[in-house]
Amino acid sequence: MHRGGKDLLHYPENCLETLQYVSDSIFAIYEIDVAQTKDGKLVLMHDNAIDRTSTGTGLIKNLTYNELTAFNLVDDYGNETDFKIPLFKDVLKWAKANNVILTVDIKRSVSQKVVIDAIREVKAEDVSVIITYDVDQATTAYALDPELLLSVSARNEDELNRLLEAKIPTKNMLAFTGTRLSNASLFEKLHAENIICMLGTLGNLDKQAKVKGEERYVRWKALGVDIFATDRPFAVYNTIK
Repeated sequence: MHRGGKDLLHYPENCLETLQYVSDSIFAIYEIDVAQTKDGKLVLMHDNAIDRTSTGTGLIKNLTYNELTAFNLVDDYGNETDFKIPLFKDVLKWAKANNVILTVDIKRSVSQKVVIDAIREVKAEDVSVIITYDVDQATTAYALDPELLLSVSARNEDELNRLLEAKIPTKNMLAFTGTRLSNASLFEKLHAENIICMLGTLGNLDKQAKVKGEERYVRWKALGVDIFATDRPFAVYNTIK
């Protein structure tokens, strides 16, 4: 589920209460975004600034966590909630206690090491997947913790081959195949390496399914998609369950 839940009325993105709400209804994996405050706290926030998703204003890097607590999160429809910007460690503790998988998108303001150290501190390695966007990021994340599962970019055979050449064990890989539908042959090659495949339907493919029919998710699953990265978690779950 993209950004910990998008387009949900009264439930903002990157919000612990949103994760709890969805988790009470369906089985899902949650993509969350981790940023760092002025005083070094790790929080969930996608944007550099808090303006879009909260009642506050300003850049995360210029605000302390205590200052953030004065603001409430707003949903994608502009409705203010009582929910606060959550600490990453609190979300990790919840995920660990409830055996919920998080895929962790590390924003530019934060180093991989700081985030991985936070995961280790809570002993949440078994429920955490580090998102990487290229071979270099995957290599550094693997070096920091060879036990962590990594989401790696494998949108085509060239990217897959570069990952295999990097000597990262395939058991550490979860392949993100992009937001465009790949040929079945790519999924076959990934599965031949025992790599789980994730398709990003967020955006155009989700819109296509909404307009032209939810059965498209079933069709895409049959191509070899193991996980959907989507803005429509309830629609996908109810279609492919």
